[in-house]
Amino acid sequence: MSAAGRFTEDVMTAAMHQVAEEVGARAEDARLLRLTNNAVFALPAAGIVIRIARSHGLRDRVHKVVELGRWFGEIDAPTIRLAPDVAQPVRVGDLLASVWQYVPPTAPELTMEDLASALREFHSLNYPQSSLPIWDPVRDARSRIADGEELSDDDRRFLLDWCDYLDRPLATLQQRAALQLIHGDAYVGNLLRDKAGRVVLCDFDATSLGPWQVDLVAVAVGEVRFGRRGAHKALATAYGYDVTTDPNWPLLREARELKMIAAAVPILQSSPGARAEFSARLRSVRSGHRHARWQPFAQLSNAGKQSL
Repeated sequence: MSAAGRFTEDVMTAAMHQVAEEVGARAEDARLLRLTNNAVFALPAAGIVIRIARSHGLRDRVHKVVELGRWFGEIDAPTIRLAPDVAQPVRVGDLLASVWQYVPPTAPELTMEDLASALREFHSLNYPQSSLPIWDPVRDARSRIADGEELSDDDRRFLLDWCDYLDRPLATLQQRAALQLIHGDAYVGNLLRDKAGRVVLCDFDATSLGPWQVDLVAVAVGEVRFGRRGAHKALATAYGYDVTTDPNWPLLREARELKMIAAAVPILQSSPGARAEFSARLRSVRSGHRHARWQPFAQLSNAGKQSL
């Protein structure tokens, strides 16, 4: 069966119902939030969110986020919480899922100042175990490419060559940097406000040990590629650092753009709009068009909140 056949919305929905049954939750009001590298379902009546990995190459991340979730709860980190009294991760067939407490949307609207505050607190946490991976966007991209059976030979070759090109300079950066806990995909779409009003982070698939500057790059690149005027300046001011002045900014930007393209591989088959955008992004990178405007995949497919 193709990658698309293994991870379609129908397959993920059936798996979600199995997970819900396994944990004793009713799923009548379940709704799909995201369908990208994970299928993410909210079950508001049960008070949970189910996240199912859609890539066998990234299943190790499910164990990692569960381990992180337990630790976040122990130290009262500015993050969402695992669902209580659930043995995790939950396995259904050859799929793995994690189950989290549901946080409903709450006013007021979240801002770059909220993101800066959450990141400063997150970056101050001292993760106590050595099992957390080192930030490695090239490895992550290769994992996604490996699952992309629908990729053309030309696109696959270009992406893998790009990975090879970035491998050495990123490894050098990792060796030089003072590594600390980083979220890995920090933007306002990965923030929630809990019922007590506290701003918390979610989605820890990319959480690792790496240079803290990584967590300021998504917003800066989003401003360039999506035309989100003022967002980067607001984050830089609130956090106290402008990552575009960092000596490693060109490399950090390129690593982010590789992620923004490779991350689309799981949804190419199911969304003609996403496939067209994927091709447009590759063309702009190949031609060296550094300011070509991209469109978020969420506007082109059923990818939910995905901002890449």
